[in-house]
Amino acid sequence: MKSLEDIHRIAVIGAGTMGQGIAQVAAQAGHEVLLYDVSADMLALAQKLIDKNLTKAVELGKLRAEEKEASLQRIRVAHDLTSLQVDLVIEAIVEKLEVKQKLFASLEAINSPETIFASNTSSIPITQIAAGLKHPERVVGMHFFNPAHIMKLVEVISGADTHKSVAQLVADLSLKWGKKPVFAQDAPGFIVNRVARHYYVESLKLVEENVTDFATVDRLLESSGFKMGPFRLMDLIGVDTNFSVTSSMFASFHYEAKFRPSRIQQQKVDAGHHGRKTGKGFYTYEK
Repeated sequence: MKSLEDIHRIAVIGAGTMGQGIAQVAAQAGHEVLLYDVSADMLALAQKLIDKNLTKAVELGKLRAEEKEASLQRIRVAHDLTSLQVDLVIEAIVEKLEVKQKLFASLEAINSPETIFASNTSSIPITQIAAGLKHPERVVGMHFFNPAHIMKLVEVISGADTHKSVAQLVADLSLKWGKKPVFAQDAPGFIVNRVARHYYVESLKLVEENVTDFATVDRLLESSGFKMGPFRLMDLIGVDTNFSVTSSMFASFHYEAKFRPSRIQQQKVDAGHHGRKTGKGFYTYEK
């Protein structure tokens, strides 16, 4: 098994909001990063946004200008999966089991028996993602929180076959990156999303049942001490992403009613109102 000193080259799969943040964190920690996405436009946008984040860090005095440039130089975009021969893979793609399984199977075939495969999934059991791979012991959950370059928490999730040394290595790597890792066993939603799911679901039910409107729910919860109300938070995370996680957990818990996705949220997703990234969600934003 690899040691912490063996992790040099990292592939981040998915150049969306989470992938961008993870790539930035890894590059700032000194790793060579290959950022891959099926969309060339998404890769170009990711490079611009990472540059913007690093520039802001320099302006705030949290990073030196030369450190920013060095970090940007460590990130290269990749357009071909076959070029991703690395020490560690971190996927941050769509929350669909079959897509993640297919991705890892393709990458396992071209990488060494030592390569570690980490999933940033919010809710899909790691055991299911690893099913069918030749080396399920090298598959682990490495769940970051949005925005990944700022939020400290990382859930390290062990599937049924995940080797203890792999989970420990990912936890140690998280510490090296300035994060705070928490170990979790495999279960739908793991720790944070299982607990937090009802912050969203119950708030949506209040609006669905015409008890009040979403802006009032946000104001009340924020005045109670929450940094961000559920609807503002869903817009930040992505209404579509949040809905996907809820839907996944609903199915994983055998359609238990308390996890039922909201019709209001479904309508937002159908309309393309995905939050800040599209300029419109529960609120409207300037793009």
